[in-house]
Amino acid sequence: MGNSYAGQLKSARFEEALHNSIEASLRSSSGDPQPIFTQLYLDPEPYPELMNGHSSNDLEDPPLPYLQTPVPDGCCTLDGFCQAGKDLRLVSIATEPIEVPAGFELVGAKSPSVPEHILVCAVDRRFLPDENGKNALLGFSGNCVGCGEKGFRYFTEFSNHINLKLSTQPKKQKHLKYYLVKSSQGALCKGPLICWKGKNTHEIPAFLFLRLCYTYLFNRTTHKFKNNNCCFFATFSALMLFCVSVFHVSVSSAMNSGPPKKRHRSWHPNSLVPVPPTAVPVPAIRPIAPVPGVIQPQPINAGETVIVPDNLLSSSGVRPVILIGHGTLPYFYGNVGDIVVSPLLVSCYKSSQLTDKTLETLGLNSSQLLCVETMILLTLQYLARLGSEQIPLREELEQIVLKAMLCCPGGPAISPTQLPWLARLEASVSGGSVQVVVTHSSLGEGISESLRSLCEGPHHQQCLPTYVVIICASKMTGNEFCVLVLGKYQARALAEGMLTTNEFLKEISYELITGKVSILASHFKTTSLGDNLDKQLVRYQRRRKGQVIQPFQGDVTDYIHSQEAASMSPPSDRGQTVFQIYPTQLSVARSLLSQVCSIADSGTQNLDLGRFCKVDFLVLVPPSHILVHQTAQRIRQSGVLVDLGIEDASSAYQKPDKYVVRLDGDVHAKMEAFMRKVKQNPYTLFVLIHDNSHVDLTSALSGSVCHGELQGLADRVVNCQEVLDAMNLLVLQVSCFPYTLQTRQSRISTHNEVHWPSKESLVSSPNDLLYFGLRDYSRSLQWGVASPILRCDDAFEKMVHTLLERHPHLHSMVIRSYLLIQQYTEAMMALTSSPSLRDHITPETLAMVEDLINAPSREGSQGRGHMLLVRVPSLQLAMLARERLEDVRDKLGLQLCFAVLLGSPATELSLPRNFTNRLRVWRGCENEDWVPHTYEDLEGLPCIVILTGKDPLGETFPRSLKYSDLRLIDSSYLTRTALEQEVGLACTYVSMGVAQDPKKAMAPRESDGEKAATNLNDGDELERPQSNGSAATRASGESQTLLSPNIQFQSLETLGISLSLDCAPPSLCSSSSSSCGREPKPARVSPRTVIMSRAAYNLLAGESGSQLSSSSLLPHADVAWSSPLRPLITPNLQGADQSMYYRQWTVTRQHHADYEAPPVPHPRRLLLSGPPQVGKTGAYLQFLRILFRMLIRLLEVDVYDEEEVEEEEETSEVTTPINTQWPDIEEVRKLPFDPNPRDPKFRKASPVYTDKMPKSPAKRETKSIRLSRFAAHNAFHHCEQCHHYCEAGPATQLSECTFHAFTFCSSMLGEEVQLQFVIPKAKEQHFVFSQQGSHLESMRLPLFSTKDPALLKSPIFTPTTGRQEHGLLNIFHTMEGATHLHILVVKQFEMPQYRKYWPNHILLVLPAMFNNAGVGAARFLIKELSYHNLELERNRLEEQGVKRQDVWPFIVMMDDSCVLWNSHQPTSDDGSTYTNVSLKMVLQHMETTPKVSLYAMCGTRKWSSGLARKSTSQLYSRCHLHDFVMLNVDLTQNVQYDLNRYSCEEVDFNLRVNSSGLLLCRFNAFSLMKKHIPVGGNKDFLVKPKLEIENPALISPSQYVCAPDSEQTLLDAPAQFLLERFLQSCSHRLFPKAVQNRNNPVLSIDSYLNISPEVSISVCYINSRPHSTNLNHQGLLFSGLLLYLCDSFVVSGLLKKFRFLKGATLCVISQDRSSLRQTIVRLELEDEWQFRLRDEFQTANCSEDRPLFFLTGRHV
Repeated sequence: MGNSYAGQLKSARFEEALHNSIEASLRSSSGDPQPIFTQLYLDPEPYPELMNGHSSNDLEDPPLPYLQTPVPDGCCTLDGFCQAGKDLRLVSIATEPIEVPAGFELVGAKSPSVPEHILVCAVDRRFLPDENGKNALLGFSGNCVGCGEKGFRYFTEFSNHINLKLSTQPKKQKHLKYYLVKSSQGALCKGPLICWKGKNTHEIPAFLFLRLCYTYLFNRTTHKFKNNNCCFFATFSALMLFCVSVFHVSVSSAMNSGPPKKRHRSWHPNSLVPVPPTAVPVPAIRPIAPVPGVIQPQPINAGETVIVPDNLLSSSGVRPVILIGHGTLPYFYGNVGDIVVSPLLVSCYKSSQLTDKTLETLGLNSSQLLCVETMILLTLQYLARLGSEQIPLREELEQIVLKAMLCCPGGPAISPTQLPWLARLEASVSGGSVQVVVTHSSLGEGISESLRSLCEGPHHQQCLPTYVVIICASKMTGNEFCVLVLGKYQARALAEGMLTTNEFLKEISYELITGKVSILASHFKTTSLGDNLDKQLVRYQRRRKGQVIQPFQGDVTDYIHSQEAASMSPPSDRGQTVFQIYPTQLSVARSLLSQVCSIADSGTQNLDLGRFCKVDFLVLVPPSHILVHQTAQRIRQSGVLVDLGIEDASSAYQKPDKYVVRLDGDVHAKMEAFMRKVKQNPYTLFVLIHDNSHVDLTSALSGSVCHGELQGLADRVVNCQEVLDAMNLLVLQVSCFPYTLQTRQSRISTHNEVHWPSKESLVSSPNDLLYFGLRDYSRSLQWGVASPILRCDDAFEKMVHTLLERHPHLHSMVIRSYLLIQQYTEAMMALTSSPSLRDHITPETLAMVEDLINAPSREGSQGRGHMLLVRVPSLQLAMLARERLEDVRDKLGLQLCFAVLLGSPATELSLPRNFTNRLRVWRGCENEDWVPHTYEDLEGLPCIVILTGKDPLGETFPRSLKYSDLRLIDSSYLTRTALEQEVGLACTYVSMGVAQDPKKAMAPRESDGEKAATNLNDGDELERPQSNGSAATRASGESQTLLSPNIQFQSLETLGISLSLDCAPPSLCSSSSSSCGREPKPARVSPRTVIMSRAAYNLLAGESGSQLSSSSLLPHADVAWSSPLRPLITPNLQGADQSMYYRQWTVTRQHHADYEAPPVPHPRRLLLSGPPQVGKTGAYLQFLRILFRMLIRLLEVDVYDEEEVEEEEETSEVTTPINTQWPDIEEVRKLPFDPNPRDPKFRKASPVYTDKMPKSPAKRETKSIRLSRFAAHNAFHHCEQCHHYCEAGPATQLSECTFHAFTFCSSMLGEEVQLQFVIPKAKEQHFVFSQQGSHLESMRLPLFSTKDPALLKSPIFTPTTGRQEHGLLNIFHTMEGATHLHILVVKQFEMPQYRKYWPNHILLVLPAMFNNAGVGAARFLIKELSYHNLELERNRLEEQGVKRQDVWPFIVMMDDSCVLWNSHQPTSDDGSTYTNVSLKMVLQHMETTPKVSLYAMCGTRKWSSGLARKSTSQLYSRCHLHDFVMLNVDLTQNVQYDLNRYSCEEVDFNLRVNSSGLLLCRFNAFSLMKKHIPVGGNKDFLVKPKLEIENPALISPSQYVCAPDSEQTLLDAPAQFLLERFLQSCSHRLFPKAVQNRNNPVLSIDSYLNISPEVSISVCYINSRPHSTNLNHQGLLFSGLLLYLCDSFVVSGLLKKFRFLKGATLCVISQDRSSLRQTIVRLELEDEWQFRLRDEFQTANCSEDRPLFFLTGRHV
């Protein structure tokens, strides 16, 4: 019979019975076979896979020649027809009704003589196989559908009847190829392949599975079956649950036959309008080798060859798009221009490439990955549920795949044999829009077959499926698949979407230049009614006879003469624009400032704010003339140039343009000039602001001239090495769509991003305005109003689809543009000359044009109207539109009603004179030459602005913009940035009431993520007061307390800079009438209406609808997703969270400027992101202003500004010659010594008695002084010059310091003292070590004879405590970088903190016994150490032949608050001026003083502002020196600091030095500024009880002493401290006769103690040493005697020289009670003084704290 078995019997003994039964069955009239055959069809044994429809035997044996029986006479032998002459070709009878008997199937047969056609046959389905190639009865039974003849029992007989004309033996397996099915339109079309091949499987028979599905879903008749029902239902349930979980498809509705009665979300209506294909012949994947006419899919290994048929596009009307799936695509030869290969969905199938880290992030593991079969079914389900106007989106399918993995790990098990039938099942719910083709050799076979069938016959006779999913079920390579897109709309949209913006603009230019649009243009030369358009316009123009429509204050039917209309002037509406700064802008500016401070605080030396004294800036903008003018206008109006001090008020108005640069061909010259300025001004902080930085991020290497624009310029400028390396340059990138800057390779640190506030309290502002942004437009779709502000013009879309079908070779934007021009043209005609055209214009277009024309004539409009913005990206199309609309407008007499402008970034605005005059009248502008430069200047002018250019560049539109026509923005804009920036044109501030859902407008509503609050906070005022600065920009609230610059920068964001004005959001600039007494209520501002294409509308509506929203799209065309799968980004993900998402999941493409960015973000680069038109320009101009104020504040320091306490009467001073550069020692000796400490810091110290007593001291005051380059700095200062000086290098560890003990004997202490040096390795050259290198022997000292001008000879010692951060210990700059020896003297317990902050400084650590000691101990030990070291150095150098007296004996003792030094010069008006000088200069001047070794101490005076009023005629003085002294340790060998002292130790020491006959010289030509540091230093101890008690009472100074052995509370404080504080507070009780008695001071022998300055007790200091210089006390009566720890030089004979008042009191202080009594006896005090037992006291210490004892007595 010519038929091979479909299956094999388990045993050969049934063969004969089987054949007999088959023959009986074929010849019986009964249709059902006997039950025995079901039992006989057992599992087949394995056998080789059939290939290409042949068995393995067919491939091995040559075919046998076959002799056909002769055709009966008169029969038809034509190919494709039966012998009765009836046409059997599918293309001919697809739509004809065919009667199919019950139990029969329509199948397609292939004839070798007509391979391009399919012949239709009706075959009994019992003789056809299931999907496993099994269960087909042997034999054949079929009917001819042409002539209707029935009962063909042999396929040989049947093949002769239908004229197959075979050369081999006819076999049904070889020639019956396809099932035939009906499409959604009812036409018969090719279905899936008939699976004649058997599979080796032991799974559930797939036909049971499929046929049960078909029974439930399509009410198809199935065979009765008995076995494996339970197993089958389990599998079926798993599959259905899988579908439900992923797609939310209701099982019940899936079980119904056909679509449900009501439209369900899984069912979409079929497209009724076929859409022509795209005209873009650019394949997605270019060939590896340049083989002409071949497309080789690059990422996939090449398979077999597919020849693309000629005239594919012409014959079918569609350019197919092949979506790469999984597997090997073939080579394409031939007419490859008519197909497009797209990798759109390929990443969705690469889940196997996910890394373990990514899987973990997604909550998955490798066992949850989906198999290829499941991927195929998911793709089919996704394609089946797409609407007729939707295209596949990668992001949408990716989320479906991810959800499938999460919901159903692995998916249900699908065997290879079940896949084709499951695939057809999935496709069946699409209503014919999705078809499945299954092949068994390669994908090329299915593609080739599909392309051939596409060319069969005229395309209008076909009903093509939208998608054909080609599955290759190969045992060798596994399952492979791809998708062939044949839907005309979908194929065109996918192909056009693959082009970049530059590419499709080039394509449009090509079509326009080559004349391809001529057919389309000729179509639009006629109106919709068929009339010639130009002739009608000329006819109407003649009929008007020079009259025009009245431009305002009239109706559209009112005509007046053109000259009269041109002379009409609207009423003047003078308004004064008031610019304001709003709290949100101020908050953003402060955030930017805070971020800059954080960079400076990071300790990485990337930014040293302390060195800058000025701020300068440059703004880079995209290449738009209008944007340059707009930004310059903002700068001019904000007054920031005057506030920064870089321009004066007159030049600031003229020169803002030079601070704004377009990124065009001229940018390099301007940037070179800017960078020269950066290099020449190292103390100016420059800010390079890259505004709208997302516009061009092409790398400089790949940048080129694209569509007339230079690309890569921003990369060349912003990322050039000069900009990156400049330490005084900040780069601020500003963007409303920053996504392309937020990738894995971003140059901006996440910490350096500042985002516009997302949630603000909704408090009413003076103007009641709220920001209305992108999310508000999406949410407005849920308002349910009749006239939504976001619309899709469906009527326009239908017209577009019709035209697309007629012109498949043109780009859709060309077609849309021509249609849009015709719509506006006919709308103007319908409103003026041809009312009959109204029915042919879309309602949206008509309403916009009618509003445009009529608005100026409405009452109260004052001639003002609306702006209509039409977005036309192509410049050529935009010029065409402008020319055409202008021509039509003029011919219709509307030329004075509204303007038509071309908004091109490459050109300035051009406006006719009459419209310019109208704007001048409204503005009250008297300048005849004024012309508008920005779109905002067009406020109120009725106009159509045709905005062209690749991207919107950030221009701001006036409040009068009412409509934004985006109908040309379609599926070519499938990235988030491209789509959202178009809608961003309409974003603005609106009145509060209309910013909400009208239904809920009365109810309070939270502000959403993009609302900019306009409430006032922190007392910020909106009004800007006049001041002596720029009147427009001076801030209020200047009197607020400014923080000290020694705190960290983070807290400086709360600086008292309550600036009240900034560059307000442009739409916030309200005009108020100057003639009114009060400001009128601002007009209601409504959101702009946006008209969009269907594709863009669906994406923007995604948030409120069921489709994917625009926020989920690829963020920018220059970046790519880093992973095939990722979490879904929600519209609520904003700010920092959104940035982190994109930084994790996106990477830059090769042409992106960040592609080769360094791995570490640039430290001085910031990003400001905020929604479009929200006011970012004002925020960053405000940032510049407060940055400058902060820098000035950082450069200022509060120094003490106190004049010295003057004597009551001026005496004739001994003056030295004015021009003496150095003091003459003989002249200095003649000067009197002033023993009184006149520095105001001793204002609470007792005055020293002199002949001339000082006035009462005033309260201490400070003044803010600008730091100079010679200032000393604290630990917060960082700069590239000194970081090596005060900070450890990256490789340096604290352990690299060496510790050395230095021991010496102190005669004062009577014991050895061991000090510890901490010496960094780099400073060891200053010391002498033993030969072994471990023992410190001495500190090197220079010689008098050394004449090195760069050398500083004196070691500098700085005692410091509690100021490791705030002490001014960085003297690098004030030493001008010269080599010097600086030693910090610290207490032992503070050593670790000082090492941490000053790792490169030498530390001298005091012994632990001095942890609670005062500053006197530090000074004592410094001096003792220095003298001992001097002796050691003399001994060492003497061995080298150096004279002992040639060793330098001076040291410098300097406080840690000395900040600046000044040099004073006299002026002609008996005053003086001063200039800042370095400490190096001051020290070198003093060190080079002639005979300097004869001076005991040298120093400088204290600065005060009053010095400017005094002459410096007295260049030198003998007086007290403190804070900064150069001390001769050789001369002062026998004069010591009191090591016990906590205060006034310097006064005590100075008096002792002077009375010893030594010279103190103060250089009055120099002054020292001391910084007020409120922390650390020698502060009071917290005096508290020794033993803890509950609720201790406040301890007064009178309780600091007590009677010996009393039960008074003992205190935990040093005895010396308690004594000093007691004497300061209670001395009026000890010396009552001295109170308010200047003439009778208290006599103090050998010491100066501070006793009660409040009651004016003065102290007379007397030195007991022989040959001392003391005050002449002859005739002086003393009111008291103070003996403090007196030594053996004080004898009774000395005391008898002094005379005391009657009742004078005595106080003797000793270390213990024993020495106290010994002193009383030794000095014979009881002879003249009366003592009582109760007059003995001690400090309130316990005995182990060694209290001091004192005894008081009365003179008798």
